[in-house]
Amino acid sequence: MKFLFVMDPVEGIDITKDSTFVFLAEAQSRGHENFYCGIEDLIAGSNGLAANTCTIEVNHTQDSHWAFGERAMRDCNDFDCIFMRKDPPFDSDFFFATHLLSLVDDRKVFMFNRPAALREASEKMFIMRYPDLIAPTIVSSDSAQILSFCDEVGGDIVVKPLDGCAGAGIFRVRHGDLNNRSILETITENGLHQVMAQKFLAASRQGDMRLIVIDGEPMGAMARVPRDDDLRGNIHVGGSCIAAQIGKREREIVAAVAPALDELGIYFSGFDIIGDCLTEVNVTSPTGVQEINTLSNVKLEADVIDMVERKVAALPGT
Repeated sequence: MKFLFVMDPVEGIDITKDSTFVFLAEAQSRGHENFYCGIEDLIAGSNGLAANTCTIEVNHTQDSHWAFGERAMRDCNDFDCIFMRKDPPFDSDFFFATHLLSLVDDRKVFMFNRPAALREASEKMFIMRYPDLIAPTIVSSDSAQILSFCDEVGGDIVVKPLDGCAGAGIFRVRHGDLNNRSILETITENGLHQVMAQKFLAASRQGDMRLIVIDGEPMGAMARVPRDDDLRGNIHVGGSCIAAQIGKREREIVAAVAPALDELGIYFSGFDIIGDCLTEVNVTSPTGVQEINTLSNVKLEADVIDMVERKVAALPGT
């Protein structure tokens, strides 16, 4: 099979942490032909979508972990699977790249994940479809309304931008803190931008779970534990990873949310769960595969490529 990986520059990835790297390596080990490009290499015209791609082989030596082959313009409909693995943020370039990738004939090419779904399944907002699964939450640009909500839920909330990633822009707001109005004016840009406010969950100090879901099934998990001097557990800001078990509550959450993801065409996602509450559904190049592999002695990339092979074989246009 021929796989195209649309991703950030491969030269800059950390091969000990990057999930896309192990997808590449697993596909390569099975004899699939991997191709590589960035979103800037996508070109649409009267004949549909093409990409300026090159073949790529990977190895496990950091900083010389890639080798490029022939670079050429290729019709995107000639690939068996296209992996959209551009990392967040979901900015205008990412947005328009999903429109370009929507030009691919998905009766012939398996899209991982479906481009239109990446636009629809906003990582912060998607959870609002499931009020029974989440902590008390509002989305607003009104500082007074957010402060009123804070009082209603016990005087302790977390606020975060709707387009944030990797823990950026997350603040804790507590009743009586003299910084509250300044925080909210800053994060909403004086009421111009909506933000999400959620009741602070004390369980977050023990870690928030990253649960990898592949084709509707929970396949692996870890907990990201914040440093003592930080609110956030994100790995990028110093959170530590520990093994986590997938329990009854996690399976209930996946069972409730997975049908909607499947209908949209989200086949690989990362659920974030604190205590009993779903906090985010990550679809834009979710990470955590290598950490979970190490902690739980699994090989999630094999499950991913197994799934891709099944989906490609089932395409109506093949």
